[in-house]
Amino acid sequence: MTILDANPETGLAETAADARTLKERAVGLADLITAHANETEQNRRVAEPVIEALTEAGLFRLAQPKRLGGNEVSVRDFVEINSLIARADGATGWVTTLINVCAWMTGTFPERAQNDVWGDNPDARVCGVLTPTATASFEDGGLRITGSWGFASGSLHSQWALVGLPIVDDQGAQIDQGLALVPMTDLTIDDTWYVAGMRGTGSNTLVATDVFVPDHRIISISKAIEGDYGTEHTEEVLYRSAFVSTLSIVLAGAMTGMARGALDYVLGSLAKGKGIAYTFYDNSINAGSTQISMAEAAELVDTAMLHMARCADNIDQAARDGVYLTLLERGRARMDTGYIARRTREAVDLLMSVQGAGGFAEVSPLQRYWRDLNTASRHAVVSPGISSETYGRVLLGVKEQITPLI
Repeated sequence: MTILDANPETGLAETAADARTLKERAVGLADLITAHANETEQNRRVAEPVIEALTEAGLFRLAQPKRLGGNEVSVRDFVEINSLIARADGATGWVTTLINVCAWMTGTFPERAQNDVWGDNPDARVCGVLTPTATASFEDGGLRITGSWGFASGSLHSQWALVGLPIVDDQGAQIDQGLALVPMTDLTIDDTWYVAGMRGTGSNTLVATDVFVPDHRIISISKAIEGDYGTEHTEEVLYRSAFVSTLSIVLAGAMTGMARGALDYVLGSLAKGKGIAYTFYDNSINAGSTQISMAEAAELVDTAMLHMARCADNIDQAARDGVYLTLLERGRARMDTGYIARRTREAVDLLMSVQGAGGFAEVSPLQRYWRDLNTASRHAVVSPGISSETYGRVLLGVKEQITPLI
């Protein structure tokens, strides 16, 4: 444990846990998270006892600066810790992933904005949606915005939000695309999250009506994509990580966690001596089809984990070296994320087949892993098709791209 200086705003001494301790805490909370998984899904928000336990364990502070009470872990540790949480419940792991990565983005803002968020409340949580679905008007010292932003995972548990917006000049002309930090007290939440999977993420719609955002709480997305951040603390390695590469690969943590959780469940089920209906197999572990499918599913999960680790390590090494990932490396990071989505879905499909129709029973957590993973892996930043085309164009030297998010 590292003891930090007393917070000048609160007078409290903050502590930062090392990654090993945080992983142990995530594992230690697995039973609690699993016990509340049905409640989380039914209420379409992470159960409050789980939120409280995650907060107490520091698992919402993974990417928060240490100087403001956070743990500031590496990207590799970030994805591995959230994978452990999602192994217990996909929706909970998705919420911790998104809140933590929004904390990371907040760490790229100017110090004044970071102090707005965490100066008085080191436990403040941030949700976010990058899509610029808003209108903005110029005002001295900032912008005034009106808009709505869908799929804000974790918004029901957050005190701040990051929202995309057009940056306009004093003539009203758009000159850039931005990201603004807005307190949740300035926003309302429309209850719109009625879905087949990831129900517990509470990914509802944020709404702003004539909200003023000061300049210091707005950053340029176009600059961030190229590694030009607002933070004055350039010595902090984590906040030198490549912007889009980080935003994409962190989602792999939740996807691999769900696949591992599904694998755990089926292995446990098979260990009880489950037979195969309408066959002579009283114990399905003796069936060659079961053995092959389980081996392939486990290898697919391992493949996904290895790609996740390589990508995260590459991001971390570049940040430590003080260099920004090349376009080719950033394209590969998008590809890695899409590839992980494919492999984890294939793994869980195999596991569903091994488990049989009983795996779709509402009392079976396997069907929830299946629904949650199939929903999460369709996130726009994950899209395997778009990711493959993006990487292919970079590989082949095609200048025209299909997305700025590389």
